[in-house]
Amino acid sequence: QVQLVESGGGLVQAGGSLRLSCASSGHTFSNYAVGWFRQTPGKDHEFVAQISYSGRSTYYAGSVKGRFTVSRDNAKNTVYLQMNSLKPDDTAVYYCAAVFGGTKVVTSAGYDYWGQGTQVTVSS
Repeated sequence: QVQLVESGGGLVQAGGSLRLSCASSGHTFSNYAVGWFRQTPGKDHEFVAQISYSGRSTYYAGSVKGRFTVSRDNAKNTVYLQMNSLKPDDTAVYYCAAVFGGTKVVTSAGYDYWGQGTQVTVSS
């Protein structure tokens, strides 16, 4: 069973930065692509970023490209989402998700395992 735990959320002013972490256990982490999604009340999960199992490929939603960076440390079984130049519109619960193998999986239905989410609030 794959387990994912997000951390690093919080309250930050517009223009500030946060780094989210997604720690995994229970599997060979380096075999899994990991995506980040976010969700606001009443809306579906919105794709934010994905990193391939090797870390060599990354993909971003247009709304975060140039501001967010996804990376991974397979030795630590952890994926990171560095978020810079945050805007109030970035306020959401952020989730990480994993899928075996996987290349450019940008829909929530494409992932098999999910974390519990971490709240990010950006004040204006």
